[in-house]
Amino acid sequence: MSTSRIASSAALVILLACAAPAAMAATEHYTIDPEHTFPSFEADHMGISIWRGKFNTTRGTATLDKAADTGAVTGGMVDITVDLASVDFGHDKLNEHAQGPDLFDVAEYPQATYRGTLAGFENGRPTRLVGELTLHGVTRPVELDITLFNCIPHPMLKREQCGADAIGTIERDDFGIDAGKEYGFDMTVTLRIQIEALHDA
Repeated sequence: MSTSRIASSAALVILLACAAPAAMAATEHYTIDPEHTFPSFEADHMGISIWRGKFNTTRGTATLDKAADTGAVTGGMVDITVDLASVDFGHDKLNEHAQGPDLFDVAEYPQATYRGTLAGFENGRPTRLVGELTLHGVTRPVELDITLFNCIPHPMLKREQCGADAIGTIERDDFGIDAGKEYGFDMTVTLRIQIEALHDA
């Protein structure tokens, strides 16, 4: 074999070796569907009832490494921004109060964000979100359990659609939201993130 052919063959092997990790990563990119993504929460009311609310305006992005398999530590990211002024208890006066300084104080802190890593893969699907919640000007680690995760071909849009349901808890006074604590309100809040995202074209 000529020197030039040997050199060409060696160069090809090197190129293939360099390209292999990129091909194996298989990271896909998605945009959050705001019409099908509604973070919600459940909070105590003096130990006698549970109040439930949701946020109507959410945006964000996600990535998914489809090569991630059982035991994978990470396999994608979720980045969500929530408009706190869109809080909706189904009760107009309570919505107005929640936007005020006693609770979310949207004039000072109009947004909340959650940025997390998909983790705990089983059979190619993540079971946990490990990340940070920024709320009321405070950032703290928050881990969510993913109870549902699936990707399907969208029958009308002809693109892949992925969805998940995640749940976890926070102590709201850790974020400086302690209204009602002196009256015995439990500070534990259950968070749920119902999310759908469409594959970027």
